[in-house]
Amino acid sequence: MKLGELAANLGAELCGDAELEIIGVKGIEEAGPGDVTFVANPRYAGLARKTHAAAVLVEPGFQDLTTATLRIKNPYLAFSRALALFYKPAAYAPGIHPTAVVDPSAKIGESAHLGAYVVVGANVQLGSNATLLPHVVIYPGVHAGSHLFAHAHAVIRENCVLGDHVTLENGAIVGSDGFGFARNEAGQWEKIPQSGPVRLGDRVDVQANACIDRATVGSTVIGSGSKIDNLVQVGHGSKVGENSLICAQTGLAGSSVVGNNVILAGQTGIAGHCTVGDGVILTAQSAVSHDIPAGKMISGSPGFDNRVWLRAVSIFQRLPELLKRLDRLEKKVASKEPDRDISGTEGVGQ
Repeated sequence: MKLGELAANLGAELCGDAELEIIGVKGIEEAGPGDVTFVANPRYAGLARKTHAAAVLVEPGFQDLTTATLRIKNPYLAFSRALALFYKPAAYAPGIHPTAVVDPSAKIGESAHLGAYVVVGANVQLGSNATLLPHVVIYPGVHAGSHLFAHAHAVIRENCVLGDHVTLENGAIVGSDGFGFARNEAGQWEKIPQSGPVRLGDRVDVQANACIDRATVGSTVIGSGSKIDNLVQVGHGSKVGENSLICAQTGLAGSSVVGNNVILAGQTGIAGHCTVGDGVILTAQSAVSHDIPAGKMISGSPGFDNRVWLRAVSIFQRLPELLKRLDRLEKKVASKEPDRDISGTEGVGQ
């Protein structure tokens, strides 16, 4: 593809030779002649001057380079779209593998691909262009929209509802039983039935080995456009709004409520029945056990305002030094105190 053609496809302003031949897309340190790369973080500006790439995707105000540039408001998004032009994922022809088991009552939309050992239960409804790779299991009563893509060993439990263009990576579990138990008179834990389904909106991605639990009553909901990373646990009855990111190893306890456009960075945690407002960011390894108003950035465990946390961490690192200073001050003050009569007769006869 010519560089000029790539610029036109991306809607970028080209500064350089439009006839350059582009053969691939790579990171800035790996890119060579014929590749296009990008810079979205100012920390990598120096690498942009040294890159061997044929062209670099940059913001409109980025410094001039000897290398050709494609100037666009969001270089990272443009890089993603450039990748899509060059990288074509595997395609799966419509058809049902002979080893797949499909209940006669299931309704499978047109152009579906069902791989080896797929199991589709009773009364399942799949929209058009579904792709179910080997060993995917869909329990009875599931309803899914068009373009469901379930990678090997993904599982959708009974009566769950999925929108259009949902992607489930390997080992993702949608609708596993919530962790609900009640202690009986004998002190034993009795399982509470988990009767409510999981509901996923459109364009939801659930990454590898993530678990979204079904609800005790009602439903567990993931809003349209939200993305669930590897090894995430979403507890029963939780609600996640639209276009939120829940990063790896994050845990939402039961009945958590997460708003729209929220970012929960890696290894964050939300205690049960807490509400996290729209646009909140929890930085990595943060944990909250109280409601968080919209628009806040929270850090630490227990979590509090990020700006205060940054100051607190700075002070924490200096605690040994501050302790030494305090010790010196205490000794200095003590050395200046007047001698006291410790005989116990002070003031007698006066």
